[in-house]
Order: sequence, then structure tokens, then C-alpha cells
Amino acid sequence: MTQDSTSTETWRTLVAQKRKQLDAQIPSEWRLSDEFLASVPSNGRLIETGVVRRTGILSDDELDITENYSAAELLPKLAYGELSSLAVTTAFCKRAAIAQQWTSCLTEHFFARALERAQYLDEYLKREKKVVGPFHGLPVSIKDSFCVEGIQSTVGYVSFLENEPATSNSALVEMLLNLGAVLYVKTNIPQTMMTGDSENNIFGRTLNPHNTHLTAGGSSGGEGALVAFRGSILGIGTDIAGSIRIPSLCCGVYGFKPTTDRIPWGGQVADLAMEGVPGLKPSAGPLAHTLNDLELFMSTVLDAEPWKYDATASAAPWYKLSKSQTELTIGVLPEDVHFPLHPPVRRALNSAIDALNKQGHRIVQLENDPTRDLAYVNRLAFQYFVYGPHVDHIESSGEPLVASVAKMASPMFTGPFPVDMELPPFEKINALHLARQKYADAWRKTWVENGLDVILAPAAQNTAVPHDTFGWPPYTLVWNLLDYPACIIPYGKSSKELDPEPMDVTDGVQPSYDPNAVDGAPCAIQVITPHFQDEKCLWAARIIDQDIR
Repeated sequence: MTQDSTSTETWRTLVAQKRKQLDAQIPSEWRLSDEFLASVPSNGRLIETGVVRRTGILSDDELDITENYSAAELLPKLAYGELSSLAVTTAFCKRAAIAQQWTSCLTEHFFARALERAQYLDEYLKREKKVVGPFHGLPVSIKDSFCVEGIQSTVGYVSFLENEPATSNSALVEMLLNLGAVLYVKTNIPQTMMTGDSENNIFGRTLNPHNTHLTAGGSSGGEGALVAFRGSILGIGTDIAGSIRIPSLCCGVYGFKPTTDRIPWGGQVADLAMEGVPGLKPSAGPLAHTLNDLELFMSTVLDAEPWKYDATASAAPWYKLSKSQTELTIGVLPEDVHFPLHPPVRRALNSAIDALNKQGHRIVQLENDPTRDLAYVNRLAFQYFVYGPHVDHIESSGEPLVASVAKMASPMFTGPFPVDMELPPFEKINALHLARQKYADAWRKTWVENGLDVILAPAAQNTAVPHDTFGWPPYTLVWNLLDYPACIIPYGKSSKELDPEPMDVTDGVQPSYDPNAVDGAPCAIQVITPHFQDEKCLWAARIIDQDIR
């Protein structure tokens, strides 16, 4: 037997063992028969066809709990004992188990452990006549990169299957438990966590419950699919190039990328670059069904002083805005010629602009400006990703690259690297820093000169697209480089009747528009504010969300 065939056999064995372990953790009464799984319509529209109700696995009360409440609406019922944490947790565990069997949205699921915690919380409430914390009894899902004591974090690498389970909790996990939350699942991600398609060789490909033929996005694609399927009411992802916002737009849910370090990121397992090398930092943030729940998560975590859990977390509290202002000055990001908007995306953005104009908001159509060039800043961000040393976690196991990773989408078709890659390391680091600062200052001037409250932009040039075609994320990554908070608002749907003409993109990197393939896919808009203006971002997003309906 050759070395290659030996390594192939080894990694496949590790994967088979892991999948068998996870399958065994789904109770038999929550399992779907092969016949039922095969009964899904060929168009893959799980949500539209109401498959959860047809399974008969959830009772009417459990369907009500998972379908008709926000997190903000469930919490007072949990706090006053109108609903038990055990009942709510059971409902979401069941629905998550169903979601997993159809969409492969989970990595780890620990339902028995979650139900035991829910029982403890119910007994505590009954005995002490008070809640453990503001999230008392609420099931919360988390991305696989977060560490939970006793549970593995493999982040999609077969080689990590040989690692022991986590011996401690990530900072945010520890906070959520102290705040009274119930953790029950971890969610799927792409191999490398750096593509718009959440597929890896361990857990498979996450499918979009709106249309299983389309991507759920990445890298928090499992969160996007689970929340959209209502197997979670509040999910936590991370975002370094759009990894919260891309799944949100693909799956039709709300998502928020905060300023870095406002939500504690420490103690995760990730593969972004070597620690300490200057680069772009990821943010942790929420995905949910309402803007209220995004703000609920942000305010609750920040009120609990995350700096006490994570030395890298900001000590700035969440402050409540008392603005009576209802009319905004909104700058509209111009379309980049290298990243043309697909017709449904342009239609949704223009519809939102028209609605906001009619509501009396001041709309400023920003011009393309070489000092704020979108293609340039995406090349600069990409250079940050590739200039430093990286560890290869794939080759050691013998596993192959998944398709989206093998394609290695990049923005380099738009021009050269901004900084000479042959410079000595410290000169290169300084040159990258100066280029980033110059770009940030150009945006500072734009905000001030136009008196802007927010920027309105597309979330991507496309909606969810067929698997392995998402390409480069130009309209999200720019805000990571600037470290601006950004919020996704689902708005409208793709329509082959309204936008019947296909659009071919020939650069080989970005997806083409196929009106038949993406018909009915969710559309979205993105609301952005400057660095550390997270509260203003969600406040303005709430106004915009109300005024575009």
C-alpha cells in the first residue's frame, strides 16, 4: 500500500468514526427515515414547503416556540416560568437535529448535556425565585471555532480530529453560561474558514434551507442555515471578511459584525495567521431573526463587562442612544466596475433607496473615488491575508482540498498588490499599515464632508449562488479592513420574472447571474457606520428596516 493510499485510508477512517459518534447523539425518535429525506421537493426549498411540520417530530407547542417568537420575546416567558427552559431547549434541540439531517449545518451537538443544563436552570429558578442571568434558559448556537469544555473544535480540519476535546471554554462561551444561556450545538464552517461555501471533509457541505442547490455562505454558514431553519433563535458567528454577513444574506437572516474586540474573541480555535503578526482581526457577533435580538445580544454581553473574561476585549460599555432623530443622511456606496451587481441585488438596493427617499432621508450618492477604490482595498486586504507565515493543517492528514478552497478566489485580477511583496518583513508591515491608514483617512474625509450618518451598500454583488461559485467578497471585506461595524438587513427576493436576463462574468472569479438558479433567493442590504459606532449602526439599521418595509 502506498503512502498516499495509507493517508487516504487514515483520514477517511477518522471521519467515519467522527460521523458515527455524532449520529449516535441524535435520539432515534428525532431521526428522519430515508424515505422522508428523499421526499424533499427537487427544488430544494425546505422552508417554503414546511418540512419541519410534516416530520411530526415537534409537538404543536414546540412548533409554536420555535416559529413564533424572537429571543427577546422568549426571555421574559422563561424568566417568569411561563415556559420552562427544558421545554424551549427540547424544542430547539429537536429542530436543530432535523436541520442537521437535511442541511449538514452542525459540527458538534450535545443535546443531552443541554437538556441537563436546562433542567438545572428550571430548578434554580423554582428554588431561588430568580434567574441565573439575563439569558436564563435561552438556547444559543455557536460557530465551531468557539471552544466548549469537553467538546472538540476541529474547524473543518481532519488533522484536528486527533486533538483532545477542549479543556476550557472560550471567553464568550464562559460569558454566555454565566449569563444563563443553554449551549446545545456548534455549527459548520468551510475547510480553512476562508471561503463563501461552508464545506469540509469531516461534516460535509452545509445546504441553504431556502434552496439546497445554493450555498449557505461562509464561513459561519452553519449558523446562517440553522437560524434560517429556526433551529436556533440566536446564533454566534465570527467575521474577518464577511463570515457573519455572507451567511446572513445567503440565508435571509439579520447579522451584525461589530467593531473588533467589543465582543470577546479570545480562546477560539482558528486558522487565520500566526498569532502576533499584524493583520486583519476577526469579530464575533450575532445572527438572528430580528434587529431587536442583535441589539439584545450586543447590549447584554457588553453590560457583563467582557474585559473581565478576555484580556483583548474592549472595556467600552454598550451605551443606549437617546436620539429623537428619525431622518438620516445616508451615503450610498458606488458599484465597482470589477464587481458588478447582479440584477436582483441592484433592484433591492434601488428599492430601498427609493423607499428611504420617500420617508424624508437625505440620500448622498457617493462617487467612485480613487482614494476609496473598492478593488484596490480588496487587494490590500488580500495582501494582509497572504503576506505572513501560515501553518498548513491540510497536508498532514492527507485529506484533499474541497472545491471552494481549491479554487482560491482572490481579487488580484483587478490589479497588482498595493505593497511590494519583496520588501524586507518590517518594511512590508509598515508599508501595509501606511496604505491602510491612508485608505481609512480617505473614508474619514468622506464621512465628515458629507455629514453622513451611515453608509448603505449591497451585502454582496450577488445573492446566494450555486455551490462553489461565491467568489471573492468585495462588499463585505472593505469594512473589515476599516474595522467598521456593519449590519445585514434581509430585504426582498431574487425573481426570474423581474430580472429575467442572465449576466455572464468572465473574470473566472466572480459568479455569473443565472435567473433560474437563484429564483427566490433572499436579497439583503448592508448598513455601515464608522469604527466603534456599533450602537449607532444598529439604531440606524432599525430606522432603515422600518422605513423600507
